[in-house]
Amino acid sequence: MATITPISRSVGANRIVPAVAIPYPVGDASLETEKEHELQYALVNRAVNGLATAVTESTDF
Repeated sequence: MATITPISRSVGANRIVPAVAIPYPVGDASLETEKEHELQYALVNRAVNGLATAVTESTDF
């Protein structure tokens, strides 16, 4: 998971999951608790699916 995806690409990361923002990469403090948990679940789910996907080059999920 990365907040600044161009840096991830430049260092050769093969799987990149864009995060929310630098202060809260996997969350959003402005959301209600339930909505923030839904956001966190979706981000982690996307990251796990990315790990299960075969890639040959830098790929955004």
